[in-house]
Amino acid sequence: MFQADRRDLTCLPPRLDSPKEQDQPRLVQVPDPDRQDMQFPDIWLRDNCRCQECYLPQTLSRLPQLWNNLDTSVRVLRQSVDVEQKVLYIEWSDGHASQYPYSWLRERDFSTANRQRYLEEFYRPEQKLWSGQNFEQIREVFYYQELITCDAALQQWLHHLAVFGVALVKEAPLEMDVLRRLSNRVGFMRRTTYGEEFSVRAQPGASNYAYLAAPLPLHTDMPYFEYLPGVTMLHTLEQSASPGGVNLLTDAFYVAELMRERHPDQFRALCQTPVDWADIGSDGDLQFHNIWRAPVINLDAEGRCVRINHSIPQRDSHFSVPMEQVRPWYEAMATFVGLAHEHSCRFKTTPGDVLTFDNLRLVHGRTGYDDTDRNVRHILGAFVDWDIVYSRLRVLRNAAAPGAP
Repeated sequence: MFQADRRDLTCLPPRLDSPKEQDQPRLVQVPDPDRQDMQFPDIWLRDNCRCQECYLPQTLSRLPQLWNNLDTSVRVLRQSVDVEQKVLYIEWSDGHASQYPYSWLRERDFSTANRQRYLEEFYRPEQKLWSGQNFEQIREVFYYQELITCDAALQQWLHHLAVFGVALVKEAPLEMDVLRRLSNRVGFMRRTTYGEEFSVRAQPGASNYAYLAAPLPLHTDMPYFEYLPGVTMLHTLEQSASPGGVNLLTDAFYVAELMRERHPDQFRALCQTPVDWADIGSDGDLQFHNIWRAPVINLDAEGRCVRINHSIPQRDSHFSVPMEQVRPWYEAMATFVGLAHEHSCRFKTTPGDVLTFDNLRLVHGRTGYDDTDRNVRHILGAFVDWDIVYSRLRVLRNAAAPGAP
């Protein structure tokens, strides 16, 4: 029961009888002397009760009993605050009692500012889009040994990668396990049909277009996977001395936003027209036939770009859409490719560089180069999934700032 030193905040709320009233959110007002008062939907508070019947501390998760017979009409009968302990107490119409520490409530306050802070600072850092002409302003260099030994440097690298989509790691040893060691600092590698690591160098009779010395057009890696590898890491072991072999990078989210603004009809075509992406072949003893069908520009529920699919060699000749959608798609795609080239940046990695970039966001390529016995270009590649990167980033942030959400 409620003790005398708790301040009673509300009486029994009036019953909502009309449909219009029932559609309105029932909010619990929580005064906070140290900041702006907080508001919470009552049903959310009931769902997130912290008592031992509703919540299991060792797993940091709610228990399912409430949801076996959830009463969505549940109401607050009485609420009070322990001013000294800063705890909110609630008695519910279903006979349950809950208590919520202010520290926990403040992290989950439904105010616009708090929700925005959580989404941009903790859930995933806010992305900043860029054109190729601004690449030098957003370009950041990190050093391999610091990433291996220093958590603060690791956090800075992953944060920059999340915000800008690209970061260059320098002074890595010319050893075959560099990407594995770097991946293990983050979590673990993503395995694909080409294994955990892959060598990009000119190969006679290559089964993949990337293994040719010819120019490699701007593309995302492996768009034929439903679960697209998130972060691409390319370790330069040997670099061609010829004028070619120059890296090309474009922030394709920036290109997509340009199209949304300047060419809205074409933007919609690239968002709504599914394309068949395919990779058929073998790697060692493994034979594969991968297909994924998805638009070039993929949006989330709020209309933001979350994934780009683009690879000219890996776009299948099957195009399973109504014929009237075909020519508008090609016209839109021509605009996209033209803008991607217009806003690309160019640079050439040197041995010991590890180029890391967001494979869901950036398109990358390279110019052609001369490949001879004395002029070899050898890049070792690997992937890490974004889920693993974001998880590691949150763990590092929590360690650096205890008390984060």
